[in-house]
Amino acid sequence: MIVLYNAVAGMLLPAARTGARFADVVPAWLAVACDRMRVPAPRTASAPDAPPAAGVIGERRFEAHPSPRSDGAVAWWLVDDTDRQLAREALHMERERTAFLAKASSVLLSSLNLARCMEVTAQLAAENLADAALTIAPSRGWRLPVVTCVRGEAPVMSHELVDPDDVPGLGEALRGFPPVPSRWIDPSSAPEWMVPDGFGPVGSVVITPLPGHGVPAGALVLLRRARSAAFTEAEEVFDRLFAARAGAAMSAARLYAEQTAITEVLMQELLPPVLHRIAGVDYAGGYKASADHERIGGDFYDVHPAAVEGEASLVTLGDVCGKGLEAAVLTGKIRNTLHALLPLAHDHQQILSLLNTALLNSQRTRFATLVLASAVRERDDVRIRLTSAGHPAPLIVRANGTVEEADTQGTLVGAMRQAPARTTVVSLAPGESCVLYTDGITEAKGGPMGDVQFGEERLKRALAECAGMPCEGIVERVQMLASQWVGPGRHDDMAVVVISAPRVISAPHAVSAPRAVSAPRGPRPGAADGPDGGWRTV
Repeated sequence: MIVLYNAVAGMLLPAARTGARFADVVPAWLAVACDRMRVPAPRTASAPDAPPAAGVIGERRFEAHPSPRSDGAVAWWLVDDTDRQLAREALHMERERTAFLAKASSVLLSSLNLARCMEVTAQLAAENLADAALTIAPSRGWRLPVVTCVRGEAPVMSHELVDPDDVPGLGEALRGFPPVPSRWIDPSSAPEWMVPDGFGPVGSVVITPLPGHGVPAGALVLLRRARSAAFTEAEEVFDRLFAARAGAAMSAARLYAEQTAITEVLMQELLPPVLHRIAGVDYAGGYKASADHERIGGDFYDVHPAAVEGEASLVTLGDVCGKGLEAAVLTGKIRNTLHALLPLAHDHQQILSLLNTALLNSQRTRFATLVLASAVRERDDVRIRLTSAGHPAPLIVRANGTVEEADTQGTLVGAMRQAPARTTVVSLAPGESCVLYTDGITEAKGGPMGDVQFGEERLKRALAECAGMPCEGIVERVQMLASQWVGPGRHDDMAVVVISAPRVISAPHAVSAPRAVSAPRGPRPGAADGPDGGWRTV
């Protein structure tokens, strides 16, 4: 029974009267708490005090604190706890949102693939912010890349042939303008391509930009069904926080893709070319960078066909001081300089002098060794002029297996004001070859103990076994032996170029057309096998 209540309690509980049953006046949660006071739970020294009863009266939340009296009555003090409860709920929600943003940032930044970032953005948004989400990237041409995801389903990629300006707020979002409040967007105006199949009527729409690094990364569209609660202003603010993280991830992925494409184009220019027969002379080359994860380095080679038929083609092979990207940049400069000096291809010394001057005038204090070879077909033979600038002398592989060292030497380029060099002339009979190589092959350390250089003598013995082989076979043989010698150990850049005089067969009188000649049979690692299991015909 109620025996006493103050004026504020009377305002809070209009049915309160002295003598009225307590359970008829107060809410059920308070009546239950009062019943529990009649049968107190046993307390122990270690048992904590029970939390106060709490519940809603009207539109406010209260805590009820009992004070037992000596006459058996209980005084209930009702404390308005609404604001503190709202603060606790806000803090809990903020912690959940912070944890979600941290997780989203981690997941989004774990990939630099743009399509994957778009899928993750749509999936995270659909699972945590809306019933469905669309990630839209800036259009490429007339098509709009779109990833659609419904809660509980996998994201789907599509390309829509639409005008984003036809959707209120979408065109502005893709251009990076501030978002339009969701209450300004009519859900019924959402186009068919924006609403997933079987989604049902749209109740509310949020369209927010995905800000990127300097340029917009795209737009995020959030959809809720008609039976779901509409987006609140606080939720829209939080959506923009998520969109900022997603936009940063997509922008980083797009920037990475652009840099990768640029790097690929530049790398293709720095990679040595694929060699083939030019003006009746056979050429083959091979290159291996110092590290397996790199494709370019400080070794290079080129073959420049003669501008006038009958003149010599210019072959260049060099080794720049250093490794990796910095060395590759200098190789690019040297190759471009040599290409510009092609009108002087008949004068090796002048080419080396001008190249030496160009390197000395550059800001990079690096030097290079170089060998020049001018090759021209003279009847069945090939005549080669060779000039070495601080580079290992070329090796001549004769048809009988003899290996000769070309009599040429000179000063490396880019180190001193003068770069004198001596030129020699050699002649290759059909089936003979001239081998140009870098010191990465002869100085490669390996063998049984792992610390012995491959050496020039071992290279000469290997080339002696290659007598009569086509130039491609010689290149692959040298590469295979050097790789086997090094094993898993570290090595410098390796490059080799072979110039060969093609074999010639005099046709009998009855033969109306020349036939192809098969090279000697035998295993050739990495080569394309012919129909008979041997080497290709040349």
